[in-house]
Amino acid sequence: MFGVEEIQSLNELELAVYEYVMLHKNAVSYMRIRELAAEAHVSTTTILRFCKKMGCDGYAEFKLRMKEYNGLKQMTHLSEDLSEMRAFFERCASGAFQKKLEEAAAVIAKTERLVFVGIGNSGHVGQYGARCFTNLGKFSLCISDPFYPINMKDAASTVAVILSVSGESQQVVKIANGLKRSGCRIISITNTEQCTISRLSDVNLAYYITMLRDEDGVDYTSQIPVMYMVEALGKKIRERLVED
Repeated sequence: MFGVEEIQSLNELELAVYEYVMLHKNAVSYMRIRELAAEAHVSTTTILRFCKKMGCDGYAEFKLRMKEYNGLKQMTHLSEDLSEMRAFFERCASGAFQKKLEEAAAVIAKTERLVFVGIGNSGHVGQYGARCFTNLGKFSLCISDPFYPINMKDAASTVAVILSVSGESQQVVKIANGLKRSGCRIISITNTEQCTISRLSDVNLAYYITMLRDEDGVDYTSQIPVMYMVEALGKKIRERLVED
């Protein structure tokens, strides 16, 4: 989780935080910032500086990454617990989520074409999304090749829907940057809104579930939330097309 350069940049107090975190990896992901500060015998300001040097915007993002790291290192089997999915669908029913969904649908409705972007598992969902939206009446394509050249002459009439679990994949970030420079509006679907892809987006839809990868980097994170969001967006667009 922590690179050599990041660790070398720490001062004495920040190193104390690092040492405590490494000795209590599981506990830290559930501790409040004041609790960690007290246990590591430093101030909350030192904790925030430490998080920044570790590449996180704040303590909340740092805790999320710790949970993801712990899931990566300790995963021995795939849980069949449905409580996380139930919590996700409950969030989908909230007014805040529905507002975001309507905002994304409004952006898509005004454009002529749609480009889904994703690699790996996200690429397969992107292909499904492109077919789904085309069936619903909105011309769509999918870019699942991380080295696909971006050269759009009429980007203003195109919206890119970027799918990425971490929101930090270098290849996907590069494609997103290329699309944004071309003038494309960007909607992203990521696991958390505290990521690079989200910051590049006009609208971000985040689903917040546990990320699961084994030691070989194989991704087991569920794509059910992404599939649901893609289909929910498609239905919103279909409603708008019928009304027009």
